[in-house]
Amino acid sequence: MDAYCSDCKRQTEVVFDHSAGDTVCSECGLVLESHSIDETSEWRTFANESGDNDPVRVGGPTNPLLTDGGLSTVIAKPNGASGEFLSSSLGRWQNRGSNPDRGLILAFKTIATMSDRLGLVATIKDRANEIYKRVEDQKSSRGRNQDALLAACLYIACRQEDKPRTVKEICSVANGATKKEIGRAKEYIVKQLGLETGQSVEMGTIHAGDFMRRFCSNLGMNNQAVKAAQEAVQKSEQFDIRRSPISIAAAVIYIITQLSNEKKPSLKEISGATGVAEGTIRNSYKDLYPHVLKIIPSWFAKEEDLKNLSSP
Repeated sequence: MDAYCSDCKRQTEVVFDHSAGDTVCSECGLVLESHSIDETSEWRTFANESGDNDPVRVGGPTNPLLTDGGLSTVIAKPNGASGEFLSSSLGRWQNRGSNPDRGLILAFKTIATMSDRLGLVATIKDRANEIYKRVEDQKSSRGRNQDALLAACLYIACRQEDKPRTVKEICSVANGATKKEIGRAKEYIVKQLGLETGQSVEMGTIHAGDFMRRFCSNLGMNNQAVKAAQEAVQKSEQFDIRRSPISIAAAVIYIITQLSNEKKPSLKEISGATGVAEGTIRNSYKDLYPHVLKIIPSWFAKEEDLKNLSSP
């Protein structure tokens, strides 16, 4: 590799010192760059065949929820002629042995996949794993719908971490489990955890604002409309509107989009983005309509515009 050397006043061949991270001129010895970051692969290949570019040289991270802490050794499949008999024999013996954590590992992988598809942070995934382990330790979940059980663990974990998702959102990644099945599984888990601790399980309170930014993003609303919707939903909590937070969020979005100068999404599109039925949005709108003057921010819509809103 060549580089310009300020001492030699020309392009010279340079040597990279990996241990120090220095780039050194091979002619005068001047350090041209120090403490460089080596961005090349940090692993070495230990595969039997030189053509097999396998970077794996360590196991996964430790997991305190597993019996062995996730530090067990797995015999790989034989790869090449040398040692084939020994590797295959050890592999067969390993498969014959019963792994008490096999079911847990499978469940944790499923939870991780669902979390990734919903874009959830690692703390929620870890909380869901912990909830499942506690339920599984009670040995009373046999015969239940496993997909619904895992989805319900994720739903509860989202609630407890103050990042709630709707049951419909959880259902979309639950491998075919229905909303009713997830609802039943959630009730079962809450009951089991209550029996374990002797007290009711804290689920956290859901607010309409918890869903607002995500719903608005699904509809492609601009920043001004999103800000107005968030303010409106906070003000709506001052009134006794007996609707679920998700329904109120959907109704507020409907009102804000009707007042916006941007392209107005249809009721069907709002229903699809929020997971709330069109009829429920209409009924929630009826309940919010008498309070729109106090709910909708004055900087977003004038009083005349609010009075011209279509009546429910």
